Amino acid sequence: MDRSREIFPFDVLFVGGGPANLAGAIHLLQLAQQKSLQIEVGLIEKGDSIGSHSLSGAILDPIALKELIPDYLEKGFPVETAECRDTFFYLTPGGKMSVPFTPGYMHNNGCSIISISKFTRWLAERAERLGLNLFPGFAGTELLLDEAENCVLGVGTGDKGIDKDGKQKPNFEAGIDLTAKVTVFGEGTRGSLIRDVQAKLGIFNDRMPQVFETAVKEVIEISASSPFLSLGKTVLHTFGYPLGMDTKGGGFLYKMKDNRISLGLVVSLDYEDPQLEPYEAFLRFKKHPLIADIIKGGKVVQQGAKTLPVGGYYTMPQLSANGAIFVGDSASMLNPQRLKGIHTAMKSGMLAAETIVQALEKQDFSRDCLCSYDTAVKHSWIESEHYRARNFSQALSRKGWGKFLHIGAQYVTGGRGITDPMPITEDDGTLKKLPGNPITQGAASGLDNLDGELYVDKLTGVYLSGTQHEEDQPCHLLVHDTDLCVTRCHEEYQNPCTRFCPAQVYEIVEDPPGARKLHLNPSNCLHCKTCEIKDPYKNITWTCPEGGGGPRYTIV
Repeated sequence: MDRSREIFPFDVLFVGGGPANLAGAIHLLQLAQQKSLQIEVGLIEKGDSIGSHSLSGAILDPIALKELIPDYLEKGFPVETAECRDTFFYLTPGGKMSVPFTPGYMHNNGCSIISISKFTRWLAERAERLGLNLFPGFAGTELLLDEAENCVLGVGTGDKGIDKDGKQKPNFEAGIDLTAKVTVFGEGTRGSLIRDVQAKLGIFNDRMPQVFETAVKEVIEISASSPFLSLGKTVLHTFGYPLGMDTKGGGFLYKMKDNRISLGLVVSLDYEDPQLEPYEAFLRFKKHPLIADIIKGGKVVQQGAKTLPVGGYYTMPQLSANGAIFVGDSASMLNPQRLKGIHTAMKSGMLAAETIVQALEKQDFSRDCLCSYDTAVKHSWIESEHYRARNFSQALSRKGWGKFLHIGAQYVTGGRGITDPMPITEDDGTLKKLPGNPITQGAASGLDNLDGELYVDKLTGVYLSGTQHEEDQPCHLLVHDTDLCVTRCHEEYQNPCTRFCPAQVYEIVEDPPGARKLHLNPSNCLHCKTCEIKDPYKNITWTCPEGGGGPRYTIV
């Protein structure tokens, strides 16, 4: 490790430009002003701009936003639809059934539909006005740690201008070391730095394993004559087809401005069928009569994919360490029962800010001081929400209709249910081997009959995500044993990476004819990290590519 690199010291460094860190930075700077504290606060974001990597649920419970910015409606809050009116359907291959009872936690009264990309940009503008130093296009690639003291010192950013062979190009720019008294990690799902923190400090030890879902999501401009626009509903949720009752997940549709909708399918990564393809399932969902009738004559404006941490309460890590705090999706703050995580992420950032101010006043940045953040979360509404949902994701992972017995029991017992805690199986251990147990999707495929406008293939979807990477750079996807891919993985699972990746990054080619070979297209990568999560051999490690690369979301 070259420690001759330039060093930029901060009092507080936020890693990641999502709602958790932006809310945390705003609240920290507000409190610092109130207490006349002179502090330097920095935030780095691997995307080329704030919001460019922000793809998430688009329903916002404003509870944390009201606490942070009480007059947010007067300050240009970028809302798509101010009120949410829900409908919930169970889908069969050709029909639908309206669900007669929707649990209270699924109601969205008082919530708003937003573009998470627009929302994070709006938060960033407010944070900058308060004095936040924003550095988009800088990827944190190295954890700076005092190993003798087990203390996080900050992060190192990646070099730019390195070619595929690891040599410096004419535009080479060395990374820098960003040091801080407190580093706040809000990288989102399956952060590469959080992975390093776990390896060094064990913050997820003694917790249940992290589990995830992959969401494929589009913004579609629909016809002004679409029946959805006159339905009187703004939110539509579905379960059943195309996933059935044995695979956790479901569809959603949200009304946006300008005759646009946000449409998506979420697939839990604990699925067992190695031939399941989340992107293909999303296309079958779009072709279901209920959805096809709504989007007929429409056009996909933007597409993206991401993973969501849905393990909930029992998977949350230790929330602080010497010199560090963990917030938002990095700390498994999403509430899978409510299908929401923006409000809990923001609140976690705000509670982190309050703890950091206390630490700055005491000049004590040890775990002994920063653990008051853990306590604050424990005594906040984050805890009460999560505790009521502590077994929900596990119950949904049960097979068939029996899952609803567990969910019903949880509903009347405040989350306890029949078993507490219910066990969780790590996502990479659930695939069933094909030999002796062949599983097929059937003849119909969502990948058939694509028109390139309303129904698009994966590569068109990558284009519509705005994804760009510098082509001549080291591959950021580390496949540790490529021979495994063309031997054991092919024989046992027929290379599920070629299906679970929503961006066609992984391909098995014959070169020369008759000889299988793994071919990577890293420039397609949407940074969802499904590959690292679901690979049955733990053979893939996702690392940050050169800063500024990846999706460029603007409205999703």
